[in-house]
Amino acid sequence: MAAPRNLALWNYCGRRWSRAMRGCQQLGLRSSWPGASLSARLLSQEKRATETHFGFETVSEEEKGGKVYQVFESVAKKYDVMNDMMSLGIHRLWKDLLLWKMRPLPGTQLLDVAGGTGLAWVLGDAEELPFDDDKFDIYTIAFGIRNVTHIDQALQEAHRVLKPGGRFLCLEFSQVNNPLISRLYDLYSFQVIPVLGEVIAGDWKSYQYLVESIRRFPSQEEFKEMIEDAGFHKVTYESLTSGIVAIHSAFKL
Repeated sequence: MAAPRNLALWNYCGRRWSRAMRGCQQLGLRSSWPGASLSARLLSQEKRATETHFGFETVSEEEKGGKVYQVFESVAKKYDVMNDMMSLGIHRLWKDLLLWKMRPLPGTQLLDVAGGTGLAWVLGDAEELPFDDDKFDIYTIAFGIRNVTHIDQALQEAHRVLKPGGRFLCLEFSQVNNPLISRLYDLYSFQVIPVLGEVIAGDWKSYQYLVESIRRFPSQEEFKEMIEDAGFHKVTYESLTSGIVAIHSAFKL
């Protein structure tokens, strides 16, 4: 039976959209007849290749999309309140800075993937965008790309749908660059955030996943290389709040 793909919501503002997730299904068989060791090894390698992470947990790719979807279904009603509580409201400043860097003009074709506000919405898959090539002037994604099953595919799709000269902007949690702040941040993340999730949203597990997914996301330099590998040029990033988050910028030339 086919598995649900990474569900995605899109928000089309002035031509702008947003997204969430899906995963794929690959079936493997095991053989017990003599002489099948090579086949077994190949199937074992294929099985490992279809595994991914959900926070610190290892899951199959077909499972991850559904798990991520359940997390956001669970936290939706208290999402904004929890963001304010967890970041002491600083997340709003991070998003304002992203908008300032974007500087959209009237008529800008803007694709906002994985959240945000806008006028029209489309349900789709960040790894298979339902849009033509060379369509958008700007692609933005805030606090969403770390939840995608195949980040490289999402980046390639971002590159595909942007016009030549179009800009990619990503706001995402990143790697803290100060050792003292890093220790305090870990303490706060693992000891306080899940408790807040339980008290405010009645959901410990979703916020435990949030913390773990942040720790699994590539560092600023590693993510920069992934963006370059997707075909983008002039890739830069700016770390904010000691690297708790970073804004990555790139262009399709």
